[in-house]
Amino acid sequence: MVNGKIKYKQYQLSKLRIINYELRIGLHLIISILQKTNQNLFFNITKLIYNKNNVSIYLQLFLNKKNNFMSQEKKFANDLIDFIYASPSQYQAVRNIKAALLKKGFKKLDRGAIWNLQKGEKYFTSKNSSAIIAFIVGTGKIEDKGFRIVSAHTDSPSLKIKPEPEIVAENSYLKINVETYGGAILSTWLDRPLSIAGRVSLMSKNPLSPIVKYINIKRPILIIPNLAIHLFRDVNDGKKFRKQVDMLPIMSIIKDKFEKDGYLKKLLAKELNVNAEDILDFDLNLYEFEKGLIMGENNEFISSGKIDDLSMVHAGIDALFNSISPEATNVMACFDNEEVGSGTKQGAASPFLKDVLKRITWECSIEKDAFMRAKINSFCISADMAHAVHPNIPEKHCPVARPKINGGPVIKFNANQKYTTDGISAAVFGMLCKKAGVEYQKYANHSDEAGGSTLGSISTSQIDIRTVDVGNPMLAMHSIRELCGVKDHFSMKKVFDEFYK
Repeated sequence: MVNGKIKYKQYQLSKLRIINYELRIGLHLIISILQKTNQNLFFNITKLIYNKNNVSIYLQLFLNKKNNFMSQEKKFANDLIDFIYASPSQYQAVRNIKAALLKKGFKKLDRGAIWNLQKGEKYFTSKNSSAIIAFIVGTGKIEDKGFRIVSAHTDSPSLKIKPEPEIVAENSYLKINVETYGGAILSTWLDRPLSIAGRVSLMSKNPLSPIVKYINIKRPILIIPNLAIHLFRDVNDGKKFRKQVDMLPIMSIIKDKFEKDGYLKKLLAKELNVNAEDILDFDLNLYEFEKGLIMGENNEFISSGKIDDLSMVHAGIDALFNSISPEATNVMACFDNEEVGSGTKQGAASPFLKDVLKRITWECSIEKDAFMRAKINSFCISADMAHAVHPNIPEKHCPVARPKINGGPVIKFNANQKYTTDGISAAVFGMLCKKAGVEYQKYANHSDEAGGSTLGSISTSQIDIRTVDVGNPMLAMHSIRELCGVKDHFSMKKVFDEFYK
């Protein structure tokens, strides 16, 4: 009987050894994957494996690390969703960026005042309340260390309200006259609750400086209804939208005593608690009222409006916060009007960035050629979103360069220089990704498709700094509701972190 118990215990021990061995083999397979995707986690777990014998510790550590890493990604994605929802126009986006910068100890600079900059200090300045440049002055010689610049844009395709916008239809409905801003996918704006955001200009004592108020009507007050299929049988065969007819939103049903003139101004005055007579003009656009969210079976997607390009603004600003006492001067430039060509005083084609970099150089060096030398030692990451291969229409994409969501940041190429990437700047970004432990992808247009352009080639016409055009892969670009990856957003932030180091 005793021998039987001993043999049974030996059998159980041998069984545990087999299980232990199989678990270790499985863990090593997991770690071989981690080696390619997350170097730090790989080294930490490998070190434990060769110093401990208890497999349960390895597995628990792996699961804890994995869960912590995934929670970081999800938290950062939720931060993005909150930022986008609080930024329904470029004006609110810049106001939110300013508030975050001030909270992190950045000092506001007036472009019309004298600047007194100190090395290692943090500053920001803005233009038109819709573009902003933040920077940390490097501790090294600026002519030798140069600038590390990330650029993105604050605007998105939308519907903009025209002057005197009230239109009465059928003596029953109040419509608002709008025009399209940028290349929106118009069909996605129909049958959705919409609201209004932007800025309002008021009477002041100085005619050259009106009072400006910012507004976000935080409730759904507009909708653009579709025509019923019973009245338009060909609606699913490729409808062509008449912007002046099909895209006008309904705001209200008219009552018996209705004064059309000045209706919107009165609404704005009520929201802002000002006199309607003091409202002179406005810059207002519509936005989707519903907030974005994380979705997918494994919570791998971000569904929201304005991902293009507030996601890159969000990642860049966060990375700038994390850069501590850099030798080079770290810069985050957020331009406006990219969606309409950038050719405005606050766009990438303006001298805004160049002027700021010059003023930083003049403050930090007495050398006459310091700015010219600093440019040579500088690099810019132009960060705008990129096209992922559409799973339903893959033939629209290049047969070789085919980015996928959550496959990593994308380097964008174009032979005609719509993207400013070349072999050298692509290599720089590729090395940054490797140092950050992030996989990256490459994108080029299908040769029979024209494709779009972005900030890089436009900004380099103003300031000739080595530049790469990149972005995260996404679907439904310029829809009112876009789609990108949770993992990709965190990965791009990690690359920006590495760049700012």
